[in-house]
Amino acid sequence: MFLNFSNHDSSNWGDKQLEVAQRHGDLIDWTFPSISPEDTYDNVLELAEDYASKILELKPEVVHIMGEMTFTFILINLLKSSGIRCVASTTNRIVEENKEGKVSKFEFVQFRPYY
Repeated sequence: MFLNFSNHDSSNWGDKQLEVAQRHGDLIDWTFPSISPEDTYDNVLELAEDYASKILELKPEVVHIMGEMTFTFILINLLKSSGIRCVASTTNRIVEENKEGKVSKFEFVQFRPYY
């Protein structure tokens, strides 16, 4: 199983990104939680531990995790310590100009592992 834990639902991914993710089995989307800038470290740690527990119950092969940096860092370390592979998506940003101005398009390149 490939768990997409981000604010970018896989229904909006291109064919290449979908194909690479689906090599790991079923593709499941989880929305990344909203984390307030006012949250304390202890709040973020508790939330990460809660999500880690839920993710470990699913037993995914890979977790694509992108979001608020401190939460992401804690969660990745928790998952990796349990043998779960965590990855980030990398893209090329392509800027095109049209009548309305500049439009950014992101082209998937690869999933890069967090080591």
